[in-house]
Amino acid sequence: MQDEMTVQASHEGEAAPAPEPVMENAAQTEIEQLKGERDQLLDRLARLQAEFDNARKREIKERADTRDYTISNTVEPFLGVMDNFQLALKADGTVEQLRGGVELILKQMEDALRGLQVVAVESVGAQFDPRVHEALGSIETKEFPDHQVVEEIRRGYKIREKLLRPALVKIAVNPAQVSD
Repeated sequence: MQDEMTVQASHEGEAAPAPEPVMENAAQTEIEQLKGERDQLLDRLARLQAEFDNARKREIKERADTRDYTISNTVEPFLGVMDNFQLALKADGTVEQLRGGVELILKQMEDALRGLQVVAVESVGAQFDPRVHEALGSIETKEFPDHQVVEEIRRGYKIREKLLRPALVKIAVNPAQVSD
C-alpha cells in the first residue's frame, strides 16, 4: 500500500505536462508568415499610392501643356492681325488708304477665324432662326417675307456646328403675309 501511496503522492505533486513545443513552433511560424504578408501588402499599398500620386501629377501637367499648346495655336494667327493694326495706326495716309488697310486687316482676321473653323452665322436674307439669331427689333415692310432677317446689328459665330454667339438682327414683319 505504501507503494500505491508513493505512486499516488508522486502523481499529485507533478505539474501538468508542458505544452508540446511543436504547436508553439507552428503558431510562431504562422505569426511570422502573417507578419511577412502584412509587410508585403503595406509595401504594395505604399507603392500604389505613390504611383497614383505620380499619375495624378502627370495628368495635371499634361492638361496644362495641352491648354498652353491650344492657346498658343489659337493666338498665333492673331499676332499678325495685331501687327497690321499697329502699322495702320502709325501710317500717314488718307482716310481711303486707312479704310483700305482696315478692310485688309478684317479679311486677315476672318481668315484666321476660318482657320480655327469659326464661321459667321448666315443672317441677312436668311429666315429668322431663334437657335442662331437674336431679334433686337423688327421692321414693317412689304418688300421682304415675314420673319426674314433684313439687318445684322452684330455678327454671330459658330465653331463647326456649335454656336459661339448668336447674331443680333432685325427681322421683317410683313403685314400682307399671315403668320401661322
